[in-house]
Amino acid sequence: MSQQHKIVIVGGGAGGLELATRLGRTYGRRKRALVTLVDKKRTHIWKPKLHEIASGSMDLGDHEVDYMAQAYWHHFTFRIGELQGLDRQNKCIELGPYEDEDGRAVTPSQRIDYDTLVICIGSLSNDFGTRGVRQHALRLETQHDAKSFHSRMVNACIRAHHQASTIHKRQLHVAIIGAGATGVELAAELHRTTREVVAFGLSRIDADKDIKVSLIEAADRILPALTPRLSEATEKLITHLGVQVLTGSRVMEVMPTGIRLADGREIESELVVWAAGVKAPDFLKDFGGLQTNHINQLVVLDTLQTTRDPDIFALGDCAACPCSDADGGRAGIVPPRAQAAHQQATHMLGQIKRRLAQQPLKPYRYRDFGSLVSLGKFSTVGNMMGFLIGKNLMIEGYFAKLMYLSLYKMHELAIHGALKTTLYTLARMITKQTNPTVKLH
Repeated sequence: MSQQHKIVIVGGGAGGLELATRLGRTYGRRKRALVTLVDKKRTHIWKPKLHEIASGSMDLGDHEVDYMAQAYWHHFTFRIGELQGLDRQNKCIELGPYEDEDGRAVTPSQRIDYDTLVICIGSLSNDFGTRGVRQHALRLETQHDAKSFHSRMVNACIRAHHQASTIHKRQLHVAIIGAGATGVELAAELHRTTREVVAFGLSRIDADKDIKVSLIEAADRILPALTPRLSEATEKLITHLGVQVLTGSRVMEVMPTGIRLADGREIESELVVWAAGVKAPDFLKDFGGLQTNHINQLVVLDTLQTTRDPDIFALGDCAACPCSDADGGRAGIVPPRAQAAHQQATHMLGQIKRRLAQQPLKPYRYRDFGSLVSLGKFSTVGNMMGFLIGKNLMIEGYFAKLMYLSLYKMHELAIHGALKTTLYTLARMITKQTNPTVKLH
């Protein structure tokens, strides 16, 4: 029997987990390839859901996917550890030891050989070197970040309720820096969930008077990556909810008591969230001699192969994949969206099939199916907006809500299949009837 082709996927985000699962079903089950997924965490969560975890409208435990269980069920191998080195000559990667919360090693350093390497480690927020961001601002990059923000938000409400003095104007004020999709969705969700938290016995807080959410954007409009028409309509909706919107406002410094803008204004705030800009992790800069761009993304060809090594591929937010403006790209590269990672994972499955058959690879072309922005559940159907079909059809209301939910269901179907996705959905619907409307811890 010929030696199994070794496929290593680094990063268990939307694209990585979908690819590992589908490769495991296709090749791992039949022992035609050895598929290994590497991630520095134990569980997966769909990143566009982080704002719901942060606001308390979604229970993390209901949506987490355990990598070990997923690997066992779908015939691939999972290895926990952080990518630290790449030996292209010997075709292996190096993982650092995984440590528990007490600093004790759980796994040692590891070396994993590959024939095909796929890097899809996602992106981080880009603070552009702004002073005080690392020390005083919260981010929404991981499950831990989202849980930490939610805990601090609930604690702030409880603290304000029990204090003897009157509530200070900086208390219960959340300043969100960056009015992209994450910032806008978080602002809308917080408007609802903070009021629901207060409704559970925190009667000393006047939700309309004491709770404030500010959305700060350096560009001249919110959602600058989307159409002006969508930006304008979304701003009207969230302003009507009571969210303060400050556009054309560049943040110069994040302080312990709030933020300072470029024009000298200071905005007092108890919680500051940085949601502006994206970049690939810093360690990717010239990683293993591979070509990267100014935000550390791996530069790839239209086949998703890195420019300097045909055996190494990259997809998702960490890849700078060429894309024409007509196809929805910005600055000539595929935008960092969940739909792009999903498309690239599907294309990568075909690329590996062609590699194993020693056939020429095909170019990937990004298809922009539009963007949807969730503005929470302020009516029986919610308020969702987006554009589809040539980027000129704006939709709102129940149909937009279904479109938004379908994006997540597509992801769940890719990693769980139809039966499990249906069962998980039913289980969540049942537990929702017996739990509080917002997570309180």
